Amino acid sequence: MSARQVTSLTNPTVKAVRALHRRREREDTGLFLAEGLKLTTDALDLGHIPKILLYGPDAAGQPLLRRAAEATAAAGGDVVEVSRAILEKVSRRDNPQTVVAVFGQVFTRLDELDPASAPCWVALESVRDPGNLGTIVRTADAAGVGGVILVGETCDPYSVEAVRATMGSVFATPLYRATTAGFVAWRTGWPGSVVGTLLSADADYRAAQYKKPTLILMGPEQAGLSPDLAAICDLKVKIPMRGRADSLNLAVATGIMIYAVTA
Repeated sequence: MSARQVTSLTNPTVKAVRALHRRREREDTGLFLAEGLKLTTDALDLGHIPKILLYGPDAAGQPLLRRAAEATAAAGGDVVEVSRAILEKVSRRDNPQTVVAVFGQVFTRLDELDPASAPCWVALESVRDPGNLGTIVRTADAAGVGGVILVGETCDPYSVEAVRATMGSVFATPLYRATTAGFVAWRTGWPGSVVGTLLSADADYRAAQYKKPTLILMGPEQAGLSPDLAAICDLKVKIPMRGRADSLNLAVATGIMIYAVTA
């Protein structure tokens, strides 16, 4: 396995990888960071090859690393052995993974979405928390959801925090983006149920009749679905609160809805 060695924190490749913590840099380059050998291997299994592969000395002898390095090099990518200090700086962690990879972002066009290819889909309006977004992507993957649509101004699904929360599902779950107006116009062709959760709804989510394919719309935790998106739901449901809390975490609520629809 041939790789160049880098020990300087000011090396251009190291600086470029570190810069991907910034959203602007990710948007300008179309790249993102993914940490860990397992996640990198999962990505390879799904056809995603690193553009840059950084690894520390502790990972050097592992067969899975060799596979990743060979795939990266064969695709014209950069394979670099680095020090633990560099991994700490790149990861912004005191206990970094021994492998950090840079991949290209993938967004699928909304007009390429085939509703009939899965029984359930999720659309998130103005989601702000990357941990919630990553957890929803992971849950969607686990439940066999067709994909996740990001509507309006949302946090970045390719931020380091969101990617960590997906536990690799970011490579398996199709992601789509749409403006609110564009999504509302596209929704008119949806062949199944479009369901939204609202505090004002009368129907219990467990009693609703969901027509497949079902499109679940979820709004931000503070405000909930906007009037524009609430208006395009043909089913409005609520998740009952039995304790003192009057709301659920967005990722938890979305998971409940996904498994209700796919049960």
